[in-house]
Amino acid sequence: MGNRLTAGWKRALSYFRRNGISAAAWAVAERLLQEAGQKGYDYLPPTQEEQDSQKKEAEEWKDPPLLSVVVPAFETPPVYMEALLDSLQAQTWPHWELVIADAGSTDALRALAEGREDPRIRYRKLPVNLGLSGNTNEALKEVRGRYTGLLDHDDLLTPDALYEMARALREKEKMGISPVFLYSDEDKCDGAGTRFYEPHYKPDFNPDLLLSNNYICHFLMLRTEVFRRLQERPGFDGAQDYDLVLRASAGVFSGVPEAAFVHVPKVLYHWRCHEASTASNPESKRYAYEAGRRALEDFCASQGWQARAEDTAHLGFYRLRYQPDILTVRKDVGAAARPLPSRLGRLRSGIYEKDGGMRFAGLPVGFSGYMHRAVLSQDVEAADIRAMWVQPELEEELGKALEAVRRGEDPEEASRAFCEGVREKGLRICWLPDRKQL
Repeated sequence: MGNRLTAGWKRALSYFRRNGISAAAWAVAERLLQEAGQKGYDYLPPTQEEQDSQKKEAEEWKDPPLLSVVVPAFETPPVYMEALLDSLQAQTWPHWELVIADAGSTDALRALAEGREDPRIRYRKLPVNLGLSGNTNEALKEVRGRYTGLLDHDDLLTPDALYEMARALREKEKMGISPVFLYSDEDKCDGAGTRFYEPHYKPDFNPDLLLSNNYICHFLMLRTEVFRRLQERPGFDGAQDYDLVLRASAGVFSGVPEAAFVHVPKVLYHWRCHEASTASNPESKRYAYEAGRRALEDFCASQGWQARAEDTAHLGFYRLRYQPDILTVRKDVGAAARPLPSRLGRLRSGIYEKDGGMRFAGLPVGFSGYMHRAVLSQDVEAADIRAMWVQPELEEELGKALEAVRRGEDPEEASRAFCEGVREKGLRICWLPDRKQL
């Protein structure tokens, strides 16, 4: 608990220095409320009965996919590698392999790996340290599975992680979809790997949210052929995974269905927090956020978009400034929406949820929301037409919808109907919380 409090004060002080006392006060207040709301969280592994059932199903699976996991290692504390190996060998999915690419100065990890006497665990000693990206690419050369997952050398997988990935893969393939990648929810754990907190429940694939932040993160598995073609790029070390995910997602802007980017809505990954980790102390790896901004700008350039990436008030979260505007630059975006005017100091985003209600409604205007999503660009199903700008070919339809509202039609119903028509044309509706983005 002491380490978490220290890390929290470090974050607050860093935020104050970057954004001023007023913004820092709002951030601290929101952080305290969020932590209070998460006090009841505790990761519960699948029961023994559930694990036995998963193992039985895996044994009976016809033509089960081999799933690979790569771990780049450099001076890894043996206690962390022991825990990592335990988490792999505890998997209910038996059809896996682990490839460790070790650039450390000792053979301690070799002894640990070979001491397990498990042919699924393969160790490769690297003659030199090639950095995070280079070491990962060396491990990638050795994999044999159809899909390859990324696991940091001090983190942990839940017992059902690979089973859930294999199950999601099978369901998509039954529908005729070959996933480009799959990703799961995650949480954080303390240095001992015994206490779990701050679960990150992620949305289904959302391209514009990804252009604001690497919310995909852990646990990520890519089709091996895609991973090998793209590889990780050393020029973006610190944000190499973000750079990889952006490039792996590029097809969604040219016809690859969003269903090929699969969200598995379960916590399958424990991100270990200690003093040196980004999870515990964001300022410890400021270079990583700068690399993320460069990766984002590089991706935009590869798409032919004139756009500049800027930091938001929150480290690792970005906004894109399109030149001259998003509707001119992005032909995949049919409509851009801003938040409705706030009311009594509370946010009215204008984003209509599928099951009714308005996303972020009632949030104090100084708050940023869960995982800062209330201040990040994102694709939405429906947004209020009264704060919307559209492509020229949609202006007439928008005008008719607005006229219907002026005549008394319910704004939500008119907005939902108009947005459904936009999406039926294969166009996106992008919500832009920052007025300067339009």
